[in-house]
Amino acid sequence: MVNRMRFYIDGAWIDPAVTKTTRTVNPATAEEMYEVALGSKADVDKAVMAARRAFEKFSQTTRGERIILLENIIEIFKRRMKEIGDSISDEMGAPLRMAEQKQAKSGLSHLVTTLEVLKSYSFEERIGSAIVLREPIGVVGMITPWNWPMNQIACKVGPALAAGCTMILKPSEFTPSCALIFTEILHEAGVPKGVFNLVNGLGHEVGAAMSDHRDIDMISFTGSTRAGIDVAIRAASTVKRVSQELGGKSPYIILDDADLDKAVSGCIAKIVLNSGQSCDAPSRLIVPQSRMAEVAEIAKAAADKFKVGDPRTEGTDIGPVVHRGQWDKIQALIQKGIDEGAKLVAGGLGLPKGMDKGFYVRPTIFADVKNEMTIAREEIFGPVLAIIGAKDEIDAIQLANDTPYGLAGYVFAGSPERARKVGHLIRAGAIYLQGVLLDCDAPFGGYKQSGNGREWGRFGLEDYLEVKSVAGSLEG
Repeated sequence: MVNRMRFYIDGAWIDPAVTKTTRTVNPATAEEMYEVALGSKADVDKAVMAARRAFEKFSQTTRGERIILLENIIEIFKRRMKEIGDSISDEMGAPLRMAEQKQAKSGLSHLVTTLEVLKSYSFEERIGSAIVLREPIGVVGMITPWNWPMNQIACKVGPALAAGCTMILKPSEFTPSCALIFTEILHEAGVPKGVFNLVNGLGHEVGAAMSDHRDIDMISFTGSTRAGIDVAIRAASTVKRVSQELGGKSPYIILDDADLDKAVSGCIAKIVLNSGQSCDAPSRLIVPQSRMAEVAEIAKAAADKFKVGDPRTEGTDIGPVVHRGQWDKIQALIQKGIDEGAKLVAGGLGLPKGMDKGFYVRPTIFADVKNEMTIAREEIFGPVLAIIGAKDEIDAIQLANDTPYGLAGYVFAGSPERARKVGHLIRAGAIYLQGVLLDCDAPFGGYKQSGNGREWGRFGLEDYLEVKSVAGSLEG
């Protein structure tokens, strides 16, 4: 049983500086489960001091030492996969099988990938008269979200450890337990004291204290664009590096020669995954205007196949969204879609039929959406799809890029060559062609207001490295 009333600082579980708590709610029942301690600036200061002390020694560890450390973490992580999945399902509502096989497993995949990158990565190279070194950036503040909690923790902590950095993690207050389990894993694996520290808390308190802190060298943040802007403003006074993965309103383009049934069904499967709570969810389906009615019919039939229900019930495809505030926001945006004249094809307002509690959202599809409508502009973060008609391929590309976001884009065409041509013209950091997804080795991150920096694989490791040129040290 994890201890939710303490923080992990300098290799030990300690009491918060000030007693303050919040209650974690089970989104499937809307009932409170337990209390979680909330931190303050004083707790952040203590964690940063520990990380700063530890950096001097840990930054000088060898590649071999860090490889052994990651190998230990991975082996212990494997033993606790089911426990991690259970906690994610209970706290953010993912169906239990999905929480174990996708949510928890994604964390393991990032750790394994990081280990392989570390084994072969070149931390120095010769360029002209200089030796160019890549060194750990220093103390890193990490702020992670609730929607893919273990995925985001692992793809930050793993590379930071591999680089030789020390760190402070603030996980989401809505999904604290998997972060606490992960902390226990690191402790058991032998991570030296002060290298990893955890402080639970709220964004405007703990997150703000981390962003402001003069002794933190870098902030790695995943969350909303609104919160990311605040982090960047606070970090600017100390000119620390800020790496961000923010919101999205990703287009899913289906061209006129594509297999319509396969393409539309694929889009629906992705928008309902995780109850639509994924930053790269394809929430704008852009299709030939002449085939709007046919697409809407296929989309409705595909959506109707997914079962909304209790995350712990076998056969459930879609669980609840994470909390009441998120449910209320989604309902308001569905109403906005209706008010602005979009055609409601499936789903709609209120709880699904037969449910009277929990934060469940009906999978909702709008057709005949205009790209200037609110539901086509704002990130809904729920299982809500806007179908937009395009006159031709050029119009489809223009519609896809007509957004302040640029995290992901999807293209389905009659041939890989045509899909690739269109994909190259979408202004986004991750492009998925013909239903193929990224491996953990490829970089993930956004253009425009979807963020900066890159995570995953070699690019994720390099986010935590500084570059130093040393001239005059060459022999001969």
